[in-house]
Amino acid sequence: MKKNEGTKPETDLGSLLNARFCLLTKNGGGTFGFTLQQELGKKGLILRRLEIGSPAEQSRLKNGDRLLEVNGECVESMEYIRVVQKIQESGNRVLVTVLDEATYESVTALNKNVAELLPSQRCAPVAKPRLCHIQKDKLHPALGFGFSVFAPEGRTGAFYLSLINEGPADNVGVPSGARLLEVNGASVRKYSMPQLMRKLQGSGDKVTMLVVDPESEAFYEERRIPITAAMAEPRMLPYQARKMHLVKGLYGYGFLLRQEKNDMQLEGQFLREVESGLPAEKAGMKEGDRLLAVNGKNIEELEHNEVVNLIRSSGSQVTFLVIGADGDRFYSSMALSPLTFFEEEAAESQPGAAPNVSEMQEHSPTAPHLCHLTRGPLGFGFQLSNVKDEEEIYITQVVPGGPGDLGGLKEGDLLLEVNGRMVKKESYEKVVLYMQEAGDDMRLLVEREKVDSSEPHQGGEAGRTGLYSEPDIGLAYPKGNASGVKV
Repeated sequence: MKKNEGTKPETDLGSLLNARFCLLTKNGGGTFGFTLQQELGKKGLILRRLEIGSPAEQSRLKNGDRLLEVNGECVESMEYIRVVQKIQESGNRVLVTVLDEATYESVTALNKNVAELLPSQRCAPVAKPRLCHIQKDKLHPALGFGFSVFAPEGRTGAFYLSLINEGPADNVGVPSGARLLEVNGASVRKYSMPQLMRKLQGSGDKVTMLVVDPESEAFYEERRIPITAAMAEPRMLPYQARKMHLVKGLYGYGFLLRQEKNDMQLEGQFLREVESGLPAEKAGMKEGDRLLAVNGKNIEELEHNEVVNLIRSSGSQVTFLVIGADGDRFYSSMALSPLTFFEEEAAESQPGAAPNVSEMQEHSPTAPHLCHLTRGPLGFGFQLSNVKDEEEIYITQVVPGGPGDLGGLKEGDLLLEVNGRMVKKESYEKVVLYMQEAGDDMRLLVEREKVDSSEPHQGGEAGRTGLYSEPDIGLAYPKGNASGVKV
């Protein structure tokens, strides 16, 4: 049987992707320096507004790049808000996998799933790096941490571990022959052997190490993928965020929220003056706890007044994620957020743990809600959407932590009034005009319909959508047919 001479071999699209793996490190806090957007008529999560000199620009990210992975986890099909949270929860460093705009659009035009073509998806899976916390065995102090270190000749910073069977390192899951990459959050890739020994000896009776097994190391090196603690599998880490649910009493919650710097000189929101016998103490709050999230929303990068407003908007009950002072010190030294490895199931078993936030309903789902919004430096942080041939305006793309979110707006809310003026039957243009006339303070009456808010009304040919913000300050809340969050 003759081969069909007119048939060309199928192109291996995976070999043509040329995805880039970029490690971003914040410079003294702040952001990574880019805005993550979704845009009407375009597929994927899009990187825009890269700041000059920012970690994003220094890491070779380009305007229009599509985000495919965060810390080695595919986000191509993940909900937009969850992707933003994963970046925020990564701490001071994040590893992103991106693809240039032209290649992404060419591949998706062929109805191909870009995620399935990534090297991490096409090859046999390898074990994740491991972040292992090791404590010396007090009953057998001669074992030390339970490993010895050897270094191949001529390779600076290449250290490998030989384990003592059933020693402390072996017991927490350090792989045999693993390469040592970090000690207590510090990279050892440029260390000499004497420097490494001093680092280990200075750790006392406990140490936290980032390690990777030889097979996985070869996989990452071949593809030039940086290995970071945020992409690792945690092993026996000594601290975890705690979840607590507070119901306001006659004298309030019984604590004071303060913005302070921790031991590493990093700004945060700290819980002080926890009063005995009041709801905060009963829920398990401790003096000096650092607040991480309110009702499931990460607040680590919010300003103090935004966090206060978020708590107040919760009404008579609120759910917190917190970390104690020792835990905050531990994760700060590792350049990680305490939420990086947060496990919901473990938190639920703690004293004072809250019911699922999604099960908490302060109001009837069909009752009108009056939301008071004060413009932030980047606008109000939401979009309006209407559907063709319908006279109703809906709230969409509520930016987490933005004024709309803090004021109580939800995805899919039906807009009824703007500053007391009925707008349910008004045109889209008039509603936008009323909002522009409102200035910096706006009261919106909305109706929370029984609809699936995960599928908000879309724009495009079916309707139109436009985010209400000033053109010159729309970095985090861009104007036009797009939505984005600065990260």
